[in-house]
Amino acid sequence: MSKTYFNPGCALSIYKPQFESIILDFLNGNYGQGDIELHNICCHYDPQLEAGSIIINVCPGCDRRFRSIYAGISTISIWEVIDGLGDKFKFPDYKGLKVSVHDSCPTREKQQVHEAVRSLLKKMSIEVVEAEFHGASSICCGDDFYPKLTIEKIHGKMKERADSMPCNDVCVYCVSCIKSMHIGGKTPRYLMDLLMNEPTSPQVYDTAKWHEQLEDYQEKHSSIEMR
Repeated sequence: MSKTYFNPGCALSIYKPQFESIILDFLNGNYGQGDIELHNICCHYDPQLEAGSIIINVCPGCDRRFRSIYAGISTISIWEVIDGLGDKFKFPDYKGLKVSVHDSCPTREKQQVHEAVRSLLKKMSIEVVEAEFHGASSICCGDDFYPKLTIEKIHGKMKERADSMPCNDVCVYCVSCIKSMHIGGKTPRYLMDLLMNEPTSPQVYDTAKWHEQLEDYQEKHSSIEMR
């Protein structure tokens, strides 16, 4: 029988660490057999899991790495899981808020994630006004160019992507995309924040300092530490 784990990802754990236990408790109360464990080894390192394991991911980058680099590991996004649980999740009502959606680069080939994200938004009474490039044709928010380009050029790409969004409010489902949309001049609405009925804050959005935070967390989570 496959064992299921929940990996919040380094970005969410830095952004709002309190979400880890809230999501894990919800999953254990509503999904599968109720024996889901927290798994917080960074996706850049061997997950140290048995073949056949399933990892529920929040971060699109983690999902891509776990499913493509490590043999015997399968993944599913938290968005698909929550969307599939129907009325077990208590959705807040945003009363027709209009947003555009920036789809993360690692999900370009995962139509099921694009569909789940939009289904969740609909369940929260949020109207989606699509950008020209979305889903499989989505364009990078700009963060992935660090450190290959100068900060000035990266911020230029962030503004270019933000400017392509029809709405001022932009739903993102990657924490780094929060920073990019904020730098680009839009109001980011992080999907997990929307689900938890919480405001989205860019927090540290200096691109170099943000990546320093990520690298520090990744180094500290290179081995097993589960509950």
